[in-house]
Amino acid sequence: MKLLLVEDEQELADEIIKFITHEGFLCEAAYNYEEALQKIYIHEYDCAIIDITLPDGSGLNLISLVKKISLKTGIIVISAKNSLGDKIAGLNLGADDYITKPFHLAELNARVKSVLRRRHFNSDNKIEFEEFLIHPDSREVLINSNPVFLTRKEYEILLYLISNREKVLTKESIAEHIWGDRAESFDSLDFVYSQIKNLRKKISECGGKDYLQSVYGIGYKFSSR
Repeated sequence: MKLLLVEDEQELADEIIKFITHEGFLCEAAYNYEEALQKIYIHEYDCAIIDITLPDGSGLNLISLVKKISLKTGIIVISAKNSLGDKIAGLNLGADDYITKPFHLAELNARVKSVLRRRHFNSDNKIEFEEFLIHPDSREVLINSNPVFLTRKEYEILLYLISNREKVLTKESIAEHIWGDRAESFDSLDFVYSQIKNLRKKISECGGKDYLQSVYGIGYKFSSR
């Protein structure tokens, strides 16, 4: 899952990124309004964590833009202790939740997971599809009740594809979603093919069907058709 953190306090932002990354998320940071604006227009995120008070603009404006660009993106507002009006304004603009400074990183992580469940998995703690059972919180994947041992990237690709069932995802979008800004520096997207190949092999070894369909010249889609 890919997150965007918009926070101008460098030390706090670094702590959040370190914690969230350790929890298995890909997290990109924007330290001001203009930087956030660029990322929102260029990239797609599963969840955005937005500090309302920024030195060069309003986080409320960013929330409005995110909702216009991608309805699927969850939003968590970071607000100052006594800014009830900002919290209400953020929620009215479409934010899913808010958290007040100072906060514990574990609480932020729990709220992120809750928003992702509501947005992507219909509030369930698990994803079920045919013989697949996925527990996003523990990152456990079962096929026909047998555990499948995936690398972090293989798991993220599977989750990305299965969360977008029947939708064709380009190699570029897969690379950008899983590797973030680093994907732009890669000379080739062959590594996406290699990850898909390994994923197919592990699924097959556990008795799973091959739902990972190649779409020639474009990318892949997860489909039972």
